[in-house]
Amino acid sequence: MTRNVLVIGLGLIGGSVALALQKAPQTKIYGFDALPQTRELAKTLNVVHEIVENPAQVADKMDFIIFGTPVSATLTWMEQLKDWVLKKNVIVTDTGSTKALIMKKAEELKEMGITFIGGHPMAGSHKSGVTAAKPYLFENAYYMLTPFEDEKPETIEKLEHLLKYTIGKLVKVDATEHDHMTAVVSHFPHIVAASLVHQLQLENAQLPMTRLLAAGGFRDITRIASSNPILWRDITLQNRGELIDQLEQWTAEMNRVKSLLQDGSQDMIEQYFAVAKQVRDALPTSAGALFVPYDLYVDIPDYPGVISEVTGYLAEDNISITNIRIVETREDVFGILVISFSSADDRERAVKCIARRANFETYIS
Repeated sequence: MTRNVLVIGLGLIGGSVALALQKAPQTKIYGFDALPQTRELAKTLNVVHEIVENPAQVADKMDFIIFGTPVSATLTWMEQLKDWVLKKNVIVTDTGSTKALIMKKAEELKEMGITFIGGHPMAGSHKSGVTAAKPYLFENAYYMLTPFEDEKPETIEKLEHLLKYTIGKLVKVDATEHDHMTAVVSHFPHIVAASLVHQLQLENAQLPMTRLLAAGGFRDITRIASSNPILWRDITLQNRGELIDQLEQWTAEMNRVKSLLQDGSQDMIEQYFAVAKQVRDALPTSAGALFVPYDLYVDIPDYPGVISEVTGYLAEDNISITNIRIVETREDVFGILVISFSSADDRERAVKCIARRANFETYIS
């Protein structure tokens, strides 16, 4: 029996979900986007098997409904969903970056007998829109699910069985815990990065050369400040409670640093940086690569031999590399493979080499 899946919102995330799920056997992917031009593009690019003009009219045939829209739009869709005719055992999920608001709204659906399981694939790209969608965007990325505590295990397994074709790392967490963890490792760092850029702007007004010196470490640390401001406006507002807590902790930490500087203790200051290095180097991604100035991000699918394929191309062109690493968590990164070079010239040669030899996108941070 064919299972029907409706993806609403066919941008980068929704489009990538639709493409990934086309790998599932006996599964038909329907798609809708509020923008007519996006629907046309999705049809032309075969992002879905069939485009629909009105989700409500086909909802009664769907086994799964996936909202690939921003949280604010998803909340609106969830309200509209109440008036749709649905299959008795339909499973509804989303892809939003924050979960508390979504799951609170989902309580209203639950009271109506509609199953909703929150979702958040932690992946992204420097590009947006349906043309940036890729079937392998979620490979090796964490795909968080936030079901209600009393959700039936077999229902969760049913959704997991579908989503396994994204090749993401499926994990179940509480919605509140999700928002706290993403505030720590994703949302708050965006605020820090933006604040550093604002500080640079102020300093540059006094010393214009400051901006010219903002390379290497500064660029790496503040890279995420280049993210979509509308997206991050919404995320910040939706998770502002957690972010205020993080700001208070950050303020306390900065006061501690200020005290260290005022005391002038060499041992204490060295220890401060030593502990930071120890923790940073123990993170699950490769250690010691934060301040490499000549990094090249390569967006590759995950199949055996693909890394040796890329490095083989570089070797044939006599291009030396200084480091290579796999980025396991794809959120806010531009490619799963990161190659480091000793010079900008080598990196530029690598870009041309890969473009000539393979169909892998590259990006320089």
